[in-house]
Parts: sequence; structure tokens; C-alpha cells
Amino acid sequence: MGKQELVRLRLMTAGDTTKIVAWRNRDFVRNNFIYQELFTEEGHLRWIREQVEPGYVVQFIICLADGREIGSVYFRDIDREKGTAEYGIFIGEEDALGCGYGTAAAGQALAYAFAKLKLRKVFLRFLADNIGARKSYEHVGFRLTDRRERVMTRQGEREVCFMELDAADWRHDTDEGRKKSI
Repeated sequence: MGKQELVRLRLMTAGDTTKIVAWRNRDFVRNNFIYQELFTEEGHLRWIREQVEPGYVVQFIICLADGREIGSVYFRDIDREKGTAEYGIFIGEEDALGCGYGTAAAGQALAYAFAKLKLRKVFLRFLADNIGARKSYEHVGFRLTDRRERVMTRQGEREVCFMELDAADWRHDTDEGRKKSI
């Protein structure tokens, strides 16, 4: 099975709220996010109403070939005039970490972003000590920028790194990956 076939993406719905909140509140997920406050169902439903429904966010659920749901990938702050958005992902099932699922989901999500949303550039932020995330981002073509920030988290002050990917530089591993759509 090729990397692209490891997962499939489906659009998130309000029915996914309980699952999203549970995943995002797990310590191994929260500790790798810049925003580390606990999620609530009310807050997530507000996110859907105020961000997803008006089109500022596109969010997917990451599903394995057997149908098991393991996390979410999304584009936020979509600026259709500039053709930009911020990328985010999390794997909410601990036994699914380090299996290549995030990289496979990123490839599919980026295909959607560049082909369907017509984005020209996607950027992301990550905590510098999250080496696994950085490797996954690099695998799909994101490039580290010179920009750095410092943030205060529950673990103390941490460095934030920035990466970006231009549509013109983005490439799939295979021709089949280029043809695959969500």
C-alpha cells in the first residue's frame, strides 16, 4: 500500500465535536500546540459556526483504510484574495503516532488546498522541540523560514518555528498522488 492509501480524508461535521474535543484535550496533543487551553464542545461548535461555515476554515477528519478515525487536518485563516492559509494537523490516537499517517494526510490535504481552494501559499507554525512534526512537514515539501517567535506554554517559554510551501514548489511523490482528490 502506497503512502497516499494509508489514509483518506472526509470533511469534519458538527457530529465530530465530541471526538475532536477529546483528541485536542489529550496531553500528548495539547503539549504540542501553541494554544494549550482545554477545548469545550461549546467552543468547538462556535468554531464551526464562526469559522468553518463562512469558509475561513476547511477541516477534515483523518480516517484509516479500515475506517478508524485518528485525527484532524485543517486550513485556517483562509484568505482567498491572497491565496494563503495556515495549515494544522493533529493525530489524536496515541498508537497512530509515528506511522506515517500525518504525512499521508498532509499530502492529500495539500492537494485539496492547491487544486480546490486555489491557494498559492500555505504556512504553518510549530513548537521547535516537536521534531516529529517538523520531519513530517519537510516530507511533504514545507520549508523552514527564518522567522521565530517565543511563546509561553504550560511547559514554560518555548520557541515557535515557521514553515511555508508555495503551490509552485509543491509536489507529490507519485503521479497517482497527483490525481487523487478528496
